[in-house]
Amino acid sequence: MAKLDFSRLHILVIGDAMLDNYIIGQVFRISPEAPVPIVNVKQNQYSLGGAANVCNNIAHLGASTTLLGISGKDENNKILGKLLKKNSINNALIETEIPTTTKARIIGEHQQIARLDYEKISFISEEVVGKLKERALLLLKKSDAVIISDYGKGVCCEEICQSIIQTGRDLNIPVLIDPKGKEWNKYKGAFLVSPNLKELGEIASKHVANEDSQIEKHGMEVLKRYSFKYLLVTRSEKGMSLISNKEKEYYHIPTDAREVYDVSGAGDTAIATLSLGIASGLKILDAVKLANRAAGIVVGKFGTVPIEKGELEESFYLKEERKIKSLPHLLSVVKALKAQGKIIVFTNGCFDILHTGHITYLRQAKELGDILIVGLNTDNSVKRLKGEKRPIFNEKDRAKMLSSLEVVDYIVLFDEDTPKNIIKKIKPDILVKGGDYKVEKVIGREFASRTIVLPYINGYSTTEIIKRIKESS
Repeated sequence: MAKLDFSRLHILVIGDAMLDNYIIGQVFRISPEAPVPIVNVKQNQYSLGGAANVCNNIAHLGASTTLLGISGKDENNKILGKLLKKNSINNALIETEIPTTTKARIIGEHQQIARLDYEKISFISEEVVGKLKERALLLLKKSDAVIISDYGKGVCCEEICQSIIQTGRDLNIPVLIDPKGKEWNKYKGAFLVSPNLKELGEIASKHVANEDSQIEKHGMEVLKRYSFKYLLVTRSEKGMSLISNKEKEYYHIPTDAREVYDVSGAGDTAIATLSLGIASGLKILDAVKLANRAAGIVVGKFGTVPIEKGELEESFYLKEERKIKSLPHLLSVVKALKAQGKIIVFTNGCFDILHTGHITYLRQAKELGDILIVGLNTDNSVKRLKGEKRPIFNEKDRAKMLSSLEVVDYIVLFDEDTPKNIIKKIKPDILVKGGDYKVEKVIGREFASRTIVLPYINGYSTTEIIKRIKESS
């Protein structure tokens, strides 16, 4: 697939904005006061949730976006506003007396122990409804698509939803719905509605088995009842099913998830990517496949984390090419891996002519942990270290050779003379260096939990190999 370019698009998201709070710590004992774990807090992180997370995904995919909804006049609203600004999301929230919806998750030893919800679900006043409709009308005219992100907190009432859907139809702007609850009359006439299997069963008033025939039958009934153009049913491990208002037009797309770690936020990622695909002119089925692929990436991350444009593009590469990451993308992967308790091993080198010594060294490094990341010197870096006639193979070829090795999990290039900056950001569990270095002399060791020096295998040196080649020619 060609590079994704959504930079000219603007998506309006209206719905229930939330703030996600992750209180992360370690558990060493059970409380003497009650049979509950005591969490020694190490980190307190905030991220965008609900409709705000939909916007965050859109922004990280390179498009502009505006969040319309309500927030409280409280401290959490200030935190939410700062996060929106940091992620280049236009803030059109209306402050009300209703507190900012916040979900605090207590995490101990990589497991969620409890969730604390700060919210007040109530009908919004006629005055606020009027302001939301007024702002929506102005913003909609400047948008390429609209998402109604309904989390059932009060913003997405029938008056607002129907106003947006009707205006969208008049202006030929697609309105996509992430639904909630059983009152679907408010979504009537929408371009696309995307329930999960459970939500489909609830609106169909019967149990719907996760089978193609069942999805087709009950999905078409629901689609016709509410006059949708499309119904997109998310089916967990079975992927997605797209139902069109054209008779017997069904598409079943298998899941694209590689490893499921945390499903929170996957629906937000899917509908955000879907809206961009549709707004950019992709055929509906291609847009759904793109959204399915994006959702398959974020379920491998910890917490509510948005999709990155680069990692979505990289997902279309061959397996070996997907190992080659930019530093920002790699850091996102490392964060998820650490949350899973994986032991991260880091090493680096030029790897100009790949030989037995390299392979043995890399195999030994991988045996020390779960994930092996290789920092690879760029061509400019190699020239400064080895001279103008090096490298023999360019950085692209060297990265491809390394990626073909099963023991290597990820590769990141660096242009500096040393990988100190990368090590500082990755903070590996184990830093590995080859040669006769003393541990205290290894660059970047202060950023790793452990540093191990592995001896090179005698008789294998890239410089010596090059010298022998020259002597024999």
